[in-house]
Amino acid sequence: MSFLSKVGLGAILFVISGLSINAVQDHSTDEAEQSPQVNEKMQESLVNDYNVYALPIPETMDFAGEPVPLNEPDIRERFDRELLVNTYWQSNGLLIIKRANKYFPIIEPMLEKYGLPDDFKYLAVAESGLMNNSSPAGAAGFWHFLSSTGREYGLEINDYVDERYNLELATKVAAEYLKKSKERFGSWTLAAAAYNAGNYGVSKQIDRQKAENDYYDVLLNDETSRYVFRILAFKTILSNPKKYGFNYREQDLYQQVPTYKVKVDTAVTDFPDFADKFGISYKVLKIHNPWLRETYLKNASGKEYFIEIPEKGYYNKPTK
Repeated sequence: MSFLSKVGLGAILFVISGLSINAVQDHSTDEAEQSPQVNEKMQESLVNDYNVYALPIPETMDFAGEPVPLNEPDIRERFDRELLVNTYWQSNGLLIIKRANKYFPIIEPMLEKYGLPDDFKYLAVAESGLMNNSSPAGAAGFWHFLSSTGREYGLEINDYVDERYNLELATKVAAEYLKKSKERFGSWTLAAAAYNAGNYGVSKQIDRQKAENDYYDVLLNDETSRYVFRILAFKTILSNPKKYGFNYREQDLYQQVPTYKVKVDTAVTDFPDFADKFGISYKVLKIHNPWLRETYLKNASGKEYFIEIPEKGYYNKPTK
């Protein structure tokens, strides 16, 4: 499920490595052509104009009301690692802050409705970066469900509809999955870990190690060992972005476009024509309904779907 941990960090390190090599090569060429005085000034500028700071670690913190034992050395180091990585990946962090302004007001009431602690919105950040994307393993949507898991929990997934991309339905399924894990382990923190490694994978390691039902006391694979700390890092940063160096104005943040729902219980032969009736393009229709996977809908069963249409005034296409 954890796309960011598998792909994002490796990609950014690869890019940084490439940039560093090019920078060294270019700098070496420049040095040969410049006087010692110029080189000295450049070195001084590099030191004074670019600084990386160690970050303050909270004295206490919790996940879903469960304390994090930051007094333990390995726990403190693991949290520090994720806090540093996600603070100094500045472009990704700022994009997530902008998206959070758009999507947290939608996700938060759904978490409350479906019985999940508010902190699980940060799990969605760790999974997808608050984007309807897919991982190399095929996990999709904000909550990164595999198709097999989605179908197991009642989501429709086929060539025409993929409800993993329906934020409300996918959040409901995520809540059901996580609550079952909580019942199994007695811990929201272990439920979050099991979202990454699977209930069986976590249970197996607890049994093998004769450990307590405590995420912080179990040795897990590298990805799952980092997973909860990544969630905690996002919680820390997004709860106080400016403390961690993210500067922005209110108008810089992304806003949700208001929509209303249209019920459809028949086949739709042409979604571009359908969209045109509401004064929007097919592209705009798909932006607001990413779970629609084709330009038409087969609906022989007469199932009810609710398609979101943006309110007038947000897009320029006139109604015919």
